[in-house]
Amino acid sequence: MAVDMGINGNYKVRQTSELVALLLKDQTLSTSTHQVNIFWATDDYLSLGSKGYDFFSQIVPEQVMDDNALVIRPRVMKHETWQNARSKDMAEVFTPAWVCNRQNNLVDEKWFGYKNAFNQELTDEDGRHTWKASSSPVAFPVGKKWQDYVKAKRLEMACGESPYLVSRYDATTGATIPLCERIGLLDRKFRIINENTASEPTTLNKRFWRRKAYQALQSVYGFDWQGDNVYLSRESLLCTFIDYYVARWGKMPQKDSLMKAAEIISWNIWQMDGTKFVVPKSCHDERNITQIKGKSFKEQMVPCEGCCKNDNNVHNGTYCKIMEWTCAEPLKGKCILFKELIDK
Repeated sequence: MAVDMGINGNYKVRQTSELVALLLKDQTLSTSTHQVNIFWATDDYLSLGSKGYDFFSQIVPEQVMDDNALVIRPRVMKHETWQNARSKDMAEVFTPAWVCNRQNNLVDEKWFGYKNAFNQELTDEDGRHTWKASSSPVAFPVGKKWQDYVKAKRLEMACGESPYLVSRYDATTGATIPLCERIGLLDRKFRIINENTASEPTTLNKRFWRRKAYQALQSVYGFDWQGDNVYLSRESLLCTFIDYYVARWGKMPQKDSLMKAAEIISWNIWQMDGTKFVVPKSCHDERNITQIKGKSFKEQMVPCEGCCKNDNNVHNGTYCKIMEWTCAEPLKGKCILFKELIDK
């Protein structure tokens, strides 16, 4: 079965309203009875209307589906003036795939204890950097199993479109990267899964593959300030799951499998102010009323203590939650504050 695995392939998940709704969900702010979505956290979309596209407006499915499917698009597809403005205002600079590959290789060199586990970096005669995936299965050092690599946790900070986690396309050029040459940290986990699991399309084999695929998704994390980047990252991770499923089994995963994958992703890729560990712009002034004498009262607005003291333990904003997964199927985990990991 052929699927579009390039930059335009992201849009195929926007045809299912339930998937889009889950990919837009803010797990920190939502409750069991009320869903809150990630919000724009930028004024870049105000030209589309002051209502629903301002800084604090939540992104809703109608804004990314059907006729609006191209509203949120990868950075390379945005107008150059928009790209420049984002770089100036938010220090948004995306990394070429070959740089991501080089840095991911360093991470894996540390884990495996040897170089070039997944690919060999190359430089052509024109000075262009590329790579070539190794043809042999990845070898594991003594004391480490392939299951350990699948579960090893990885985090991309200020992830943008998550080019370190998934590499369906080069984030700086938009060029499609073939499945066999992908270099993202999640891509590498899927390669390990495929090299170490049976490929006969039996029910048991498919179930085992899915469980390991969910574990791979549960092991990769990323956060970003801007809502469009968070959505694009989530979408790319889900599309990566689809790409490898189709390549392995020759058909699209069932809706139940997609929803499970999307639920994991909605927890693991989240919207956060990375300098404070809270929902962006959630810190605020608080009204403080003190009695002076008799029946006289003094009212004053007190700013966030954490912001004043640069102390990330005492912000009055909403600290972001993530899931510490304990089981892949059925999905189970423990909800924790991200800042608790930093405190450790």
